[in-house]
Amino acid sequence: MGTNLLEKASFARSWDPKVACMVTLTLVFLCGAAAGAVVMNFGVHNRLHQTSFDTAVGREVFFARMTRELSLTPVQQEQMESILNDFWQYYRTVLSDSKIKVEQILNEEQRRKFERILQERQPR
Repeated sequence: MGTNLLEKASFARSWDPKVACMVTLTLVFLCGAAAGAVVMNFGVHNRLHQTSFDTAVGREVFFARMTRELSLTPVQQEQMESILNDFWQYYRTVLSDSKIKVEQILNEEQRRKFERILQERQPR
């Protein structure tokens, strides 16, 4: 029995420090990847990356949530949809007007860069 324990202790001391470091880092990485997969599986990713409310899908998702969480009656649903549609139309108008105003103060090169920045911000 004593010999077996001694052999195990001797084996542990014979590990190359570089190998031990690599094994440790690999295990830490795998544990992090597993933890990330578990967290994403619980829907955290969806909450972090919700669809933009100014898209058709985003409006539908938002309206469904309001209907469900507020327990809206059919009459309230109709009224809420009308109000939200007015809001989204207003939102799009403000965005469009603001874009035009910004473009008016920029030179041609700045306008191209501004347009690129806006394109990067578009939901995919």
